[in-house]
Amino acid sequence: AIIVYRLPWTWRCSKPLMKFIHAGLNTIAMILAIVSMVAVFDFHNARNIPNMYSLHSWIGLTAVIFYSLQLFLGFAIFLLPFAPVSLRAALMPIHVYSGLTIFATVIATALLGITEKLIFSLKSPAYSASPPEANFVNCLGLLLVVFGALILWMASRDHWKRPPEQNAKLLQPVGGTPEGTEAESTMTDGSNADKSDLRISSEAARKQNLKLDEAGQRSTM
Repeated sequence: AIIVYRLPWTWRCSKPLMKFIHAGLNTIAMILAIVSMVAVFDFHNARNIPNMYSLHSWIGLTAVIFYSLQLFLGFAIFLLPFAPVSLRAALMPIHVYSGLTIFATVIATALLGITEKLIFSLKSPAYSASPPEANFVNCLGLLLVVFGALILWMASRDHWKRPPEQNAKLLQPVGGTPEGTEAESTMTDGSNADKSDLRISSEAARKQNLKLDEAGQRSTM
C-alpha cells in the first residue's frame, strides 16, 4: 500500500483509482491485523498465558491502534471528497510520516515476536545452540529487515514519485492554453507591463494549484 504510487506502471492510471487501491490494501491489512490479535488473545486465554506483558505485545498493540487511526483519517480526509485541498496539503506530511513510522514499527514488532517465540519454544536444543530452526528464523528476520529498508528507500526517493506532469494534465482545462495565454488574449487594451504581470501571476497560480493537488492527492497511508 505504501508504494502503490511509486510503481512506474501505475503512473498511467488515474489518481482516484490509485487512491482506492491504496485504501483497499490498507483496509485488508487492518482486517488481517484484527483477526490476528483476536487469535492471539484466544490462544493465550486457552493456555492460561498472560496477555500484554512483553515488549512485543506493547509495541504491536500500539502499532494496531495508530494504524486504525491512520486508516480512519485517511478515509475521512484523503479519500472522501469533503475535505478542502488546503487541509489535505497541510496534513499530508503528517500522514506520510505516520504511515512510514507505523510500517517501521510493524517490522520491529515482527522481529521481536519471532525472537520471543524462538526463546520460548526451542528448549532442546536451545536457541543459543543455533539449531536449524533458529538459523531459519534468523534468516527470515534478516529478510524482513531488507524488505523494510527497500520499502522505506522507495518511499523516500524523489525519482520514484509520480511525475508532476501527470497531475498537471488534470489541472489544464479542456481546450485551454497553458501559462495563462488565454487570459492574456482578453487583455487587448492592456500594456506590455500588464501582460507581463498577468503571465507571472498565472504561472504562480498554476504552480500553487499543482503543488496543492500533488500534496492533497498523493497518499501513502
